[in-house]
Amino acid sequence: MSKVNLTREEFEDLRLKAAADMAKDVALRKQALDVKVRAGHEYYWVHQTNWMGEPCLQLPQDMFALQDAIYRAKPHFIIESGVAWGGTTLFHAALLHLLGGKQVIGIDVFIPQDLRERIAAKLPRPGMVHLLEASSTSEETVQKVKDLIGDEPTMVILDSNHTHDHVLQELRLYAPLVTPGSYLICGDTIIEEQPPAPKRPRPWGVGNSPATALREFLKDCNDFEVDRTIENKLLLSNMPGGYLRKRG
Repeated sequence: MSKVNLTREEFEDLRLKAAADMAKDVALRKQALDVKVRAGHEYYWVHQTNWMGEPCLQLPQDMFALQDAIYRAKPHFIIESGVAWGGTTLFHAALLHLLGGKQVIGIDVFIPQDLRERIAAKLPRPGMVHLLEASSTSEETVQKVKDLIGDEPTMVILDSNHTHDHVLQELRLYAPLVTPGSYLICGDTIIEEQPPAPKRPRPWGVGNSPATALREFLKDCNDFEVDRTIENKLLLSNMPGGYLRKRG
């Protein structure tokens, strides 16, 4: 009688190999990028994902990848640069609550009062989100964040202004706050691989993007490596090469 069921370890080995093989399939990845570019540019695909009724501005694949990184790291704090409509902030807070974490620190240059109220009303427990309406790169903001997190396990997600200079500055400021074994996630590196969206003109684009900033940052910083066990399985992602795990 042939064996049908796999052990958990065997299944994991199968998945890892399949994901690695998929990551090497250049033609398939190009097809996926073509789908993402057309759907994203013409139909605002990235805007369609909600969490608890609030827009996330992330692909579902990346939402699951973020969940995976948070579960692996089990941080006490998540620093999120770029709050936007608040969906990912609530998502991160829900995961932290499940894992016994403490707080999401959300930073944005504009956080309207009605958004603050909606987020507060939907938190799993009071105080799980601390919102800072400020520039993520100001000395005052960074110091406030340091005072909040102390020396506790911390993860960082950068998803605000996507110009090269701004992202590079964020990487240099917030990378030291990531604890060993946790993640520094650089959002929207996909910008470097796709043409600009005519419907949504932006000050960033190919050659001036999170990906170019990340490459420059990694030239001088050996503390991080791309987590390929997350990266390889994301056929559709806004953050290729952006899931960085801190060594140690």
